[in-house]
Amino acid sequence: MNKILSKTLILFFIFGLTSCSYKPIFLEKDYDFEIKEVLPRGDKNINRIIESKLNFIKSSNENKKKRYTIEINSSKNREIVSKDSKGDPLKFELNILVEYKIMNNNDLLLNNKIEKNNVYNNNSDQFELEQKEEIILENLSKSIGDTIISSIINLNDN
Repeated sequence: MNKILSKTLILFFIFGLTSCSYKPIFLEKDYDFEIKEVLPRGDKNINRIIESKLNFIKSSNENKKKRYTIEINSSKNREIVSKDSKGDPLKFELNILVEYKIMNNNDLLLNNKIEKNNVYNNNSDQFELEQKEEIILENLSKSIGDTIISSIINLNDN
């Protein structure tokens, strides 16, 4: 009885692993536009993450492609949200502000701002705290990149 149960569990496990087909939303879609150029200003880490997100956009339809230039101006701010009785920080808030412009042939199509924030606990280990902040920064920046891509798609739908 035990062998049959273990073989059945192994079989379900194998089917579960092979049938999962996760694909990122914006990665394998064919778009009718192309991002010709990204002009970043501000925080280099935020800009690098957003640019890498935007570089996934490709189009196979060369004739009908709209070519966009995107200007990005990013900034981040870390604030103390709460302190303990000694005055040491307990919680921080990381704010990211990105202003972006979408242009086609030097015509301004969209001018928008995105602000994302995250509150997180302080850590006595400074290295772990910096690692946590980097992860939060990366996640917020990727989310902003997805929002920019969505706004370009909405421009094309109109």
